[in-house]
Amino acid sequence: MYVVCVTFEIHPDMMSKFLPLVAAQANNSLEREPGCHRFDVCIADDGLSVFLYEHYTDAAAFEVHLRTDHFDEFDAKASGLVRDKKVQTFTLLDDAV
Repeated sequence: MYVVCVTFEIHPDMMSKFLPLVAAQANNSLEREPGCHRFDVCIADDGLSVFLYEHYTDAAAFEVHLRTDHFDEFDAKASGLVRDKKVQTFTLLDDAV
């Protein structure tokens, strides 16, 4: 399983605009992408950052995700709300051994 972790730092006072966008992105990814198996949205206790934890069948399924219309729409709408974005990828341990 290919794991993608994304951390967004949100501009102050923009969380209320960002959260509906990222919730829709999570739902769209799970409903429309056979290669997306998990898409969790987590909000930091400080209320200024959002962490995404996503599982894909493999790196190719994640590449498909990045080319979807719903990803493009989310990315365009969210870009002005985000101060910083960090993406990390992993292989789930059960798949690596």
